[in-house]
Parts: sequence; C-alpha cells; structure tokens
Amino acid sequence: MPSVVVTGAGSGVGRAVALKFAAEGWQVALVGRGAPPLEETAAIADAAGRVVPFPCDVSVPEQVMAMGTAVLERLGDVDVLVNSAGINVPRRSLETLSSDDWHRVLGTNLHGAYYCVQAFLPGMRRRGTGTIVNINSDAGQTARDVSGAAYVASKFGLRGLTQQINAEERAHGVRACSICPRDINTPLLDKRPQPPAPDIRARMLQPDDLAACVWLVATLPPRVVLDEISLSSR
Repeated sequence: MPSVVVTGAGSGVGRAVALKFAAEGWQVALVGRGAPPLEETAAIADAAGRVVPFPCDVSVPEQVMAMGTAVLERLGDVDVLVNSAGINVPRRSLETLSSDDWHRVLGTNLHGAYYCVQAFLPGMRRRGTGTIVNINSDAGQTARDVSGAAYVASKFGLRGLTQQINAEERAHGVRACSICPRDINTPLLDKRPQPPAPDIRARMLQPDDLAACVWLVATLPPRVVLDEISLSSR
C-alpha cells in the first residue's frame, strides 16, 4: 500500500490533500504542530489504521528527525512527501516586520520543508523512486505587497529548493514539483492585516483544488517530472 506524508495536515490545503489520498486508499502520515487538529483530520478520513497523526513542529529539526523515524517504523517506505505547512504574520511589511517573526516564517515555510525533505529523501533515493510536492505560492514567483517580506522570501527559497531537488535527484528517480497558487481560501487569510470578506473568499481557489493538483503530480507516470504548476481562480 503506497504511503504519503502530509505536513500542515490539521487544516486548509494539508487537510484536503490528506483526505484525498486517504479516499484513494493510501496510508497517510498526518504531520502538524497540534495533535487535536490532526486527530480531527483522521476522524474525517475515517480510515482507521491507514491515517495516522504524527504531531511535530517542522521548524524544529530534532522533532522532524524523530517524526521521520516514527513514520518509517509505522508506515514503511514513503512514496510521496507533501510539504504544505505554512504560516504568515499580521505585521508583515518591511516597516513592521520583527526579526523574530522573520525567523519564525522562514523556519516553518522554508527550513521546515528542507528538514522534511532530508528526513525522507534518502529512502526515496535508495529505492530509486519518490515524489516531493511543495505547496508554494504565486508570491514565490513574483513579490506581492500583501504577502510580506518574510513570506515572499520563504516562498522564493522553496521554489529554489524544489528546482535543486530536480537538478540533483531526477537521475536517482526522485522528482519534485512546486505548486504556485494565487489566493486560497484557508485559515491563513485570517492572518492578513485586513482579512478578505466571505464573498471574496468564495471566489478564490479552494483547498480541494490544490489537493487535485497534488494528486495529479503524485500519480503521473514515473518518467514525468512536472517542475511547477501555476494556478489562479477566474
């Protein structure tokens, strides 16, 4: 039975991705900082034994190392890693951004993805197969004032990390894709200085739209490397 690790699985895009893979019969490792949201995702999936919570703050390398060991012991080889964990802060402009918040955003959005890659890439390389999907943003392609300096820097870095994985690892059968959506209707919008109104959120991309993209990337023939996907709503 194939296995996927999904970070940020307690809400938003991460939860939608986890539920999609669970519905398709995969084993799913749910990774996130809080146990209750992960347990809620597992309950929604209703796939006892196949969907397992692994509480972990991905910005802490020691926690990621322990999580990686636990996942491999419980679920076996990991076929797909989806780095969906992401944060932002309300005070995000260069004028108001604190050094602590800068490091906090980079710690989760970029360093956390790197730590997770390093936890599962060796096994993929050894087996000669594996897919890594990084949930990025259009702010990782072109800076936006609404996104803030730390978020933009983290997403530009994540895009570079994705490209480097492909540059080094495609020869070993491992591929990576950076998915770069415009605005998504997730709880992260609540962190904006001025959160969008419900009618605006309804017209945005929805978490299930991103889950469909991740499923596409994960299930393409092994010979296909889809480097990047850009998408927006109408």
